[in-house]
Amino acid sequence: MTDFTHLDTEGRVRMVDVGDKKESKRVAVVMGSISMEAQTLELIMDEKGKKGNVLAAARIAGVMAAKKTADLIPMCHPLNITYVRVDFFPDRSRSKIDIEAEVSLTGRTGVEMEAMTAVSVAALTIYDMCKSYDRAMSISGIYLKSKSGGKSGTYIA
Repeated sequence: MTDFTHLDTEGRVRMVDVGDKKESKRVAVVMGSISMEAQTLELIMDEKGKKGNVLAAARIAGVMAAKKTADLIPMCHPLNITYVRVDFFPDRSRSKIDIEAEVSLTGRTGVEMEAMTAVSVAALTIYDMCKSYDRAMSISGIYLKSKSGGKSGTYIA
């Protein structure tokens, strides 16, 4: 097992020094889901919710969240993100919306946390905008689908 990079030799939490790493194009894609009652999904798809276009708001929230990740996760580096995409894949048969975020940059550290934050906040925004209709919504299955760049190379789930 490898050592935890965010711990120093005495076991104290620290931010990893990425100053000597080579810059490379780095891309991360993350997936997650939010499950809901069928009528809640229909309200979202028909844009009939009383708070407005749920998916448009969730997309904006996801992009903003990716850019604010270093303010939320203590040991994340502030990054000069060059691209964020947040997409939604409604599935009426499962009464669920799958959420996918892609984040990229050219830099010294990866963007996995930024993509995870984008998916998480997009799902939370859907929940927030629809909770008056459906308090049983469930956010689940947030995972790294793929990443590329850096010393560790490519990963595909």
